[in-house]
Amino acid sequence: MLIKGHVYKFGNNINTDVIYPGKYLSITADREEMAKHCFEAVHPEFLKNANPGDIIVGGKNFGCGSSREQAATCLKYFGVRAVVAETFARIFYRNAINLGLPVIIAPGITQQVEHNDDIEIDLLIGIIKNMRTNEIIKAKKLPDFILKIVTNNGLIPYLKKKLGILGN
Repeated sequence: MLIKGHVYKFGNNINTDVIYPGKYLSITADREEMAKHCFEAVHPEFLKNANPGDIIVGGKNFGCGSSREQAATCLKYFGVRAVVAETFARIFYRNAINLGLPVIIAPGITQQVEHNDDIEIDLLIGIIKNMRTNEIIKAKKLPDFILKIVTNNGLIPYLKKKLGILGN
């Protein structure tokens, strides 16, 4: 499974309050509305400059802070194709997987890609290619059971398919 996209780069310790401001926690049913508030308070340029299909690259501890699932949800419904970071907060990592948003650990990634680079992620073998430099970056390969969840658009659709349950 290949994911290609334009890099939108952040630094270390991007927390869930930065990704999805707490004042919007009452918005949960309208996911498209949630997506309109990604990074709004601290990085308002994201909403002006990022595009669906972009790949977020972050430093260490991406998704730290509260356990709110809304942070991963707003990114997914904004159209972020994947999040690549040096390390993730565990709860954000699992929330993203449960929603079918690919999250890839790639130590040193912030030194190997720049904002606006184009990258290609090969989820099956765990490598990232920077299309500007042609550099290959080693990432942690996702375990097969996580790949199945991500490729089925999240945990609930995966379980429904596995158990033969039809419908919503």
